[in-house]
Amino acid sequence: MAAPLSDGDRRKQISVRGIAGLGDVAEGRKSFNRHLHFTLVKDRNVATPRDYYFALAHTVRDHLVGRWIRTQQHYYERDPKRIYYLSLEFYMGRTLQNTMVNLGLQNACDEAIYQLGLDLEELEEIEEDAGLGNGGLGRLAACFLDSMATLGLAAYGYGIRYEFGIFNQKIVDGWQVEEADDWLRYGNPWEKARPEYMLPVHFYGRLEHTPEGVKWVDTQVVLAMPYDTPVPGYKNNTVNTMRLWSAKAPNDFNLQEFNMGDYIEAVLDRNLAENISRVLYPNDNFFEGKELRLKQEYFVVAATLQDIIRRFKSSKFGCRDPVRTCFETFPDKVAIQLNDTHPALSIPELMRILVDVEKVDWDKAWEITKRTCAYTNHTVLPEALERWPVSMFEKLLPRHLEIIYALNQMHLDRVAALYPGDIDRLRRMSVIEEGDCKRINMAHLCVIGSHAVNGVARIHSDIVRNSVFKDFYELEPEKFQNKTNGITPRRWLLLCNPGLADVIAEKIGEGFITDLSQLKKLLEFIDNETFIRDVAKVKQENKLKFAAYLEGQYKVKINPASMFDVQVKRIHEYKRQLLNCLHAITLYNRIRCNPSKSFVPRTIMIGGKAAPGYHMAKMIIKLITSVGEVINNDPYVGDKLKVIFLENYRVSLAEKVIPAADLSQQISTAGTEASGTGNMKFMVNGALTIGTMDGANVEMAEEAGEENLFIFGMRVEDVEALDRKGYNAREYYERLPELRQAIDQISSGFFSPRDPGCFKDVVNMLMYHDRFKVFADYEAYIKCQGQVDQLFMDPREWTRKVIRNIACSGKFSSDRTITEYAREIWGVEPSATAIPPPNLPRN
Repeated sequence: MAAPLSDGDRRKQISVRGIAGLGDVAEGRKSFNRHLHFTLVKDRNVATPRDYYFALAHTVRDHLVGRWIRTQQHYYERDPKRIYYLSLEFYMGRTLQNTMVNLGLQNACDEAIYQLGLDLEELEEIEEDAGLGNGGLGRLAACFLDSMATLGLAAYGYGIRYEFGIFNQKIVDGWQVEEADDWLRYGNPWEKARPEYMLPVHFYGRLEHTPEGVKWVDTQVVLAMPYDTPVPGYKNNTVNTMRLWSAKAPNDFNLQEFNMGDYIEAVLDRNLAENISRVLYPNDNFFEGKELRLKQEYFVVAATLQDIIRRFKSSKFGCRDPVRTCFETFPDKVAIQLNDTHPALSIPELMRILVDVEKVDWDKAWEITKRTCAYTNHTVLPEALERWPVSMFEKLLPRHLEIIYALNQMHLDRVAALYPGDIDRLRRMSVIEEGDCKRINMAHLCVIGSHAVNGVARIHSDIVRNSVFKDFYELEPEKFQNKTNGITPRRWLLLCNPGLADVIAEKIGEGFITDLSQLKKLLEFIDNETFIRDVAKVKQENKLKFAAYLEGQYKVKINPASMFDVQVKRIHEYKRQLLNCLHAITLYNRIRCNPSKSFVPRTIMIGGKAAPGYHMAKMIIKLITSVGEVINNDPYVGDKLKVIFLENYRVSLAEKVIPAADLSQQISTAGTEASGTGNMKFMVNGALTIGTMDGANVEMAEEAGEENLFIFGMRVEDVEALDRKGYNAREYYERLPELRQAIDQISSGFFSPRDPGCFKDVVNMLMYHDRFKVFADYEAYIKCQGQVDQLFMDPREWTRKVIRNIACSGKFSSDRTITEYAREIWGVEPSATAIPPPNLPRN
């Protein structure tokens, strides 16, 4: 924890975090005390730190509510086109500080809390992360919500209110152990239950084909209860809504059992329905074809589409009657963005509602559906693509299966007409994959049912066009777009790195907070000695603070003068934490070989969760911790090298480690990481990148100049050439003595003396089954790390490169990304006009 500011320092704090007059501070104290009074239970007159946190959260929430109501009134009266962002994941992290930053309340709250003898930072640490996502996909959705509100778009995030989010990771004897994330245990002050908008969702049942149309009957009903969370824009009084659905059993659920006398059993069976929103599936970039997962996907889609249609029908001329019965204008008023294939069922569900319920003609319904839906692809890894067994659909969603078959037939008829006799093309392009087990290819469904398909970085969108969906691109090239990902500068600069934000604001003003491209103005200060010193000083302060945090958490002494070399992301073979690990072993061997030589001291930090069923990822964690155990306890090494595994990596830990990092590791095999967003967070926070030409690294190198990143290794075409030739790991093992030594050490049990065979699976994979070609990039990587060392020994030159990187990171704001989505996919224009605050008249 940072030392408390003196009263003088406190007054001098720069305005980026929002200055408020003393009246606001007094009002804040009064409000806090009022909430604290109501928080405390009568028989308890001593407040706990958690009571203080809740009192502060409610105080801050008071400032949101008026703006939230006013924003929704504003949309209702103006009836703009609404954007619906559908995602099975929203990785929000903590809300308190983000809300204070976006409402410009942080300094006032800090002062009020200080005057009450409390520490704001300590209260912030009490909040549980809302971990309703696995990694990049869910965090991107959270950044997008922030940008959509900041850009004044009438946007809604829709997802599931998982009772248990991404598991908490414990490391026990070097192994990952999962614990349930009971994030709602103490309640959630940021959500509001909306039982008045509860909706039924149907499963199972059978179909009746009648003269009036198809009827889906004898279904099992589950209720979807909405919980709304406010999403504030930055200082524009816009507060949008994230609506998450929770599953509830209807009161008569399974009570036919009761008629046979088993009332207790029938009531207990309610859990079966409510399990739908119980837990987030903890897989990143991996498809797990479980029925419960398919239920989750349909549950969010069915509830959301009913809500969208209700809002569409009642939104006109400020009239509450359902006046819109014609769906002709639906795509002019509604945009549905599918965040990956998880909400793909929106396409057949919208068709079902239009055709079966609203009695719209089939062809008209198809045109409406396509004009409404757009699809973002997030991965090219084959094991990540969703392919559901037809048999599962037949049982769970019989009407949707019929609709998908009909849509596929229309689609294939069109392809056959354009490419007569090309049976192979028909097979490749079908939504239904034939085989032992017939499957539905959800990505193909998304492509045929959307008017826009986008990848998330330029190189990824090229791969999507030229490889993954090549046939579809040839059919409809105009559909395919690129939308390079971005991050919100509010959370990932202002909130997590206020020191750097202040130094920047002093030089170029505060405009960069909502227009990150203004960071380009920093280029004129690249040789300014004062600025170089200020940037270096902020980094050093962040490192000291994080070193103190690590010492508190892990009881490990870190050398704050060492290079903080950080790789934090999900543990996955394609992200190549193993390459990083081999570098650590190589450095260790060099130090052991020549202990008197001077080495650039490094603290290598690796963090991330492994999917619970992913054996190799768990072995990688065990290897990293075992290597750390040996290196960190070797007296020859001292503080020249440390290897630390950061336990339970999550949003709130990212906010601490990223501002402290010197080197950012983005080392996936070229062509495997769709974009990455961690790479962008490190760049804007003043870390230099060592990386392959993959994902958004390519565009980062383009913006800052390749010479200002440490780029190494194979390009996509090299990987393809190596695939054609045949990758032989043994060649590299035989040719590179340092690599051979490292692998032999892992293999012989040097790092696992109590269990010498512990890592045989890892070695076997690297030698004979490595899809991601770790050895092929080893030599280039080690050499590139030598260049990193060279530059780090020249602090002035290092900081100049850091400044250039920060100055060139403006493209990677999610505001830019969302502006492109708005104009090029949704057909809406962002608005810079603030809504009047609640204390002023509306017009």
